[in-house]
Amino acid sequence: MPLETAESMGSPLLWGGFLVFVLAMLALDLGVFHRKAHAVSLREAAIWSGIWIGFAALFAAGIHAWFGPERALEFTTGYVIEKALSVDNIFVFVVIFSYFAIPNALQHRVLFWGILGALIMRAIFIVVGGAFLAKFHWAIYVFGAILVLTGIKLLLQRNAHYDPAGNPVVKLFKRFFPVSDGFDGQKFFTRQGARLVATPLVLALLVVEATDVVFAVDSIPAIFAITKDPFIVFTSNIFAILGLRSLYFLLAGVIDKFRYLKLGLAFVLVFVGAKMLGAEMYKVPVVVSLGVIGGILGLSVLASLVANRRNDSTRSTEGSTP
Repeated sequence: MPLETAESMGSPLLWGGFLVFVLAMLALDLGVFHRKAHAVSLREAAIWSGIWIGFAALFAAGIHAWFGPERALEFTTGYVIEKALSVDNIFVFVVIFSYFAIPNALQHRVLFWGILGALIMRAIFIVVGGAFLAKFHWAIYVFGAILVLTGIKLLLQRNAHYDPAGNPVVKLFKRFFPVSDGFDGQKFFTRQGARLVATPLVLALLVVEATDVVFAVDSIPAIFAITKDPFIVFTSNIFAILGLRSLYFLLAGVIDKFRYLKLGLAFVLVFVGAKMLGAEMYKVPVVVSLGVIGGILGLSVLASLVANRRNDSTRSTEGSTP
């Protein structure tokens, strides 16, 4: 049976308009709101997180109005999946910035260029993945198996420590280019005498880009499990990625408190992968997929909050014991 494909709702006008919107927002972000390096406050991060979620909600409402509720549900489910999986990026970002001792005021600059690179790479992944799925039906089972195995791996290794120093991209870069010990403002490259050297910002950026390639291997197939429309796959992915910087600054300080979130993400990947593997036998409705994914994530967050409250209560009791 050939892979079920739906006619894309993305006309050249929609594609062009969306790309112009993305480029305009990125230009405003770096050229106006973050022209001068500064530490992003919780208030600023919360406002920008709300703005990006609001844009995604407006986009979903527009899809609902012009293309119907089914396409709107596909976009919303894809956005929720990508948003949830992007939280795993935040765990890694915290380790990367800590390892390279990136000052708070410079972290936004690294994430800006890192996410710009991620947008380009993910666009390529989506185009290639969509064409591959359309031509080779068996690829859906490969994608499904990758998601299931990744979910199981995350389940078994959710407490594993990530070491940026072991990244092969960093090792390769250091072999061919000298790296300074300190920073020179916002510069990625600086001069020491007559020699051009990289600052630690470059190493942090390279690791951010390299890890996003790994994350994209999980997230792109996960959205293809919901819809085959490349416009919905692309827009839901991009909206989630654009809001990742503000989400990082909002959650970086408390991300460790969500101890069961990685467990929930592992089950989400297994569910989506199983959905792809069983697509020939039973097509899970999009609304059911959204409910299951939302339920898994909600339970993992709730379990984390309950566990934290119990730990706080235990510490309080031990502290008051004479």
